[in-house]
Amino acid sequence: MDGITTSFLWANGLQFEVMEGGSGDRLALFLHGFPELNYSFRHQLPLFIQQGYRVLAPNLRGYGRTSRPLGVGDYHIDHLVADVAALYDASGAKSLTLVAHDWGAIIAWHFAIKRVRPLERLIIMNVPHPSCFAREIRTWKQRRKSWYVFFFQIPGLPEWALSRNGAAAIGEAFRGMAVDKSRFPEEVLAVYREAALRPGALNAMINYYRAAMRAGEKAMVPDPGMIETPTLMLWGEEDTALGKETSFGTEAYVRDLTLRYLPGVSHWVQQEAPETVNAMIKAWLTGESVPYAPGVSPPVKAASSAA
Repeated sequence: MDGITTSFLWANGLQFEVMEGGSGDRLALFLHGFPELNYSFRHQLPLFIQQGYRVLAPNLRGYGRTSRPLGVGDYHIDHLVADVAALYDASGAKSLTLVAHDWGAIIAWHFAIKRVRPLERLIIMNVPHPSCFAREIRTWKQRRKSWYVFFFQIPGLPEWALSRNGAAAIGEAFRGMAVDKSRFPEEVLAVYREAALRPGALNAMINYYRAAMRAGEKAMVPDPGMIETPTLMLWGEEDTALGKETSFGTEAYVRDLTLRYLPGVSHWVQQEAPETVNAMIKAWLTGESVPYAPGVSPPVKAASSAA
């Protein structure tokens, strides 16, 4: 990635391994998910630089060569949100756009709901608003999809299972879920497997789920209020972990929402369909009409009738 460098940044008492590039006071801060890395935004970082942003993509706490606190409580959502605020403060930027996927999107939702810092824009990929998820997790359909969250509560066993055979299960998490498996060749999967095999990495990554379960619904589903930040939500419809219905009703919590679905695309939306995702993001950033995915027709608005 031309113009992207890797360095380390101290924030919130931790050392973060970060990809960064671009310049200026407008910061786009990228938050990855499980079992990913900042590398998962490799297709989006150059786009934001081209649009005049400074980009900062950390490996979140516990991932890659970022500091790895040992306790489950160190991965409580409040600490994760505080990391984002501290990274922004350390950047010295004047405005903030969050670009987030999976666990990173959970953190971004909380950051926006709690108004930790002023947000210029918010981009969410394949994770529902906490209130929408709380509604759907009460259904057996979503509970079956979320089986792994309960498996991750078992001490030690998930780490052992995911580390076997050179962390083969980490690679399978990507290629197995993907619709277009060509997007995840061996050289891409090797990046994630090698990072997961770093000492203590899998324990830290899984501790996100353990901390969330221990925190309970009160902490994980804050009083939503209304998010005023302009928000773009992108959703790969072939997500086997989160049903499309978890995205329904988001407009009740986000005043300025643009939502686009990508049929035939998995949970790993920004890696599996980067051309479509980037076209949507670019249009949204520049104030143009955000295109629909190929094969998707815009909804037909009913004509209003005069009284």
